Amino acid sequence: MTETPYAITQTCCSDATCVAVCPVNCIHPTPEERAFGSTEMLHIDPDACIGCGACADACPVDAIFPVDSLTGPLREYAAVNAAYYEDEAGAGAEAGAGDGAGAGEQPGAAAEGSPNFHAWEEPSFPRVLPSDFPRLRVAVVGTGPAGMYAARDLLLHTSAEVTLLDRLPVAGGLIRYGVAPDHPSTKKAGETFARFYDHPRVRLRLGVGVGREITARELAAHHDAVIYAVGASSGRRLGIPGEELPGSVPATTFVAWYNAHPEVAPDAVDLSAERVVVVGNGNVAVDAARILLADPEELARTDIADHALAALRDGNVREVVLVGRRGPQDAAYTGSELRALRHLPGVELLVDDHDPRTGAAIDAAGPRDKAALLRGVARGGVDWDSAPEPGRRRLVLRFHSAPVEAKGDTGGPGGVGAVRVTGASGERDIRAGLLLRAVGYRGVPVDGLPFDETSGTVPHERGRVTGSPGTYVVGWIKRGPSGGIGANRTCAAETVSTLLADAVAGELPAPAGSPKDFAKLLRRRAPHAVDAKGLAAIDRAERARGHQEARPRTKLATLPSLTAAASPNPLRRVR
Repeated sequence: MTETPYAITQTCCSDATCVAVCPVNCIHPTPEERAFGSTEMLHIDPDACIGCGACADACPVDAIFPVDSLTGPLREYAAVNAAYYEDEAGAGAEAGAGDGAGAGEQPGAAAEGSPNFHAWEEPSFPRVLPSDFPRLRVAVVGTGPAGMYAARDLLLHTSAEVTLLDRLPVAGGLIRYGVAPDHPSTKKAGETFARFYDHPRVRLRLGVGVGREITARELAAHHDAVIYAVGASSGRRLGIPGEELPGSVPATTFVAWYNAHPEVAPDAVDLSAERVVVVGNGNVAVDAARILLADPEELARTDIADHALAALRDGNVREVVLVGRRGPQDAAYTGSELRALRHLPGVELLVDDHDPRTGAAIDAAGPRDKAALLRGVARGGVDWDSAPEPGRRRLVLRFHSAPVEAKGDTGGPGGVGAVRVTGASGERDIRAGLLLRAVGYRGVPVDGLPFDETSGTVPHERGRVTGSPGTYVVGWIKRGPSGGIGANRTCAAETVSTLLADAVAGELPAPAGSPKDFAKLLRRRAPHAVDAKGLAAIDRAERARGHQEARPRTKLATLPSLTAAASPNPLRRVR
C-alpha cells in the first residue's frame, strides 16, 4: 500500500537538495527547468509521491512533512503542492496544442499505475578534472550561504584546500544575521554548512577583513583563486526629503539589530512610537512588521537579541503600515509569508481601501494568484491623523502608495513625526514615529575589485570577475540582492564550474606565497582571528547562555564578547 504523500511547506529554501534524493522525480521545478528561478518554493506531486520520506530527511530547513501530519496554518500546503501540478498540467496541455513542449519543462503523464510519471533530465557532469590535476588552494571570502555553497561544492567535488574568511569573528552571514528569529527552521540551514568548518581541507579564519587586515592582492598572492561571497550589506535609499531624520531607519539596520549583529548598537532602534510605517512589500518588510507586532513572550523562546527583546517588551508599537508602490497582485513578498501574516495571533490584518484598484485586483484574482490570498481580509479606511486604538495590534496593507516625505515631529525631540504618502485622492500624512525603509539591499564596493554603481554588483562573466584573472564572485554581490538561501546553490555551482574550467585551461595565476607564508601574515595582521575550535567555543557559550533561559541560544552581541568567548589566544591552535 502506498504511504501518505509528503508536502513542502512555508520555510522551503529552494536549494533543491530534496530534488536530488527523490527516487521518483516528483519534486519540481528542478534546477534544470525554466521555472526553477521564478517559483517561490518547490512542490511535491501528491499523485507521484511514494511516501518514502527521503526528501524530508534531506531538507536543510525542515520544510517537508507527511500530508496527514500537517496541522494549523500548514494544512493549506497540501493543496498548494497539488495545485502546482494542476496548473502545470493545464500549461502543458496548452503548450502541446501549440509548438510542443520539451522534456523537463513540465510534468507529463505516463502509464496509469506507474508512480513515476515525470520525465528525467539528461545526466550532466559539469565538473570533470584530470585525475592527476594538482590540488588547488582557494580562498572564499564570506561564510554566508553563497560562500558556503561554493566551499561545499569545492570540497565535495574536488581535492581543493579552502580558506574560509569572514570579517566578523563568527560564521553564518545572513543565516545568523538576516533570518528572522521566529523562523528557526530556516536557520537550520546553517547546520548543513557548519560541518565543513572543521573539514580537514578547510582553514577557517574569522575576524579577518579583506581591505582591513589583508588586501585583496595579498589574498590572491597566496591562493590559486579567490571567491568573494560578501553579499549586499547596505540598504537602498528612498530619495525623499527627511530620509535622514532620527527615526528613519534602513530595514537592513533593523534586521541586524534584532539579530544581535555586533556592528549595530543596541540603541540603534527606538520603539517608543505607537505607529510604524514600513516602506516596501517584500519579505524583509513582512519580517519587520511581524517582529514589531509579535508577542514578545513568544519571541523570548527564540534567539532574538536581548536588547531587541527588551525594547519590544517596553515599546509602544501597536500598528504597522506596509506601504507598497504596486498593487497586491505585484507585491514582492512570497505567498508563504503572506499566508503566515494571516495567522499572527492577536493581530488584526486590514487592507487599506483608499484606492479602488486594490479591491478590484483582489476580487479579480485567480485562485493561484497572490492577490487572492487577501480575499476575506477586512478592508477599510484608517484615520491616519489619530493614534492607533489602544488595546489592539493591527497590520495595515496600503497598496498603490509611495512615500513622498518623512516629516519631522515638531512637538517632540525632532525625529520622524509623520510620513507623507501618495494615494488615490492625493497626498496625505500618516502619523508615525518610526519609518523603516525596506526597499532592498545593495552591495558595496569590494577592495581591489571593479564595481558597478548602478547595480551594486561586481561585473563578471558566469562568476569570473571582469579583468581580474583568478578572482570570482557568488551570491548577491554577483547577481544582486535577489533570491533566498537556496538560490545560492545554483549560483555557486555556476561560479565553481567557471573556476574549474579556468584551472583546466591554465588561466589561474600561480600563487607566489605558500600556506605557511599566509599563516604567518595573518599572525601579524590578525592576532585575534578565530579558527574552527574558537567558533565551536562561541557556539557552546551562546547555547549555554540560552539554556539558562529556555532559549536555543543567547547571542553574544559585541565583537569583544565574541572574540573573548572564542579563546584567550586562538592563534596557538591555528594549523
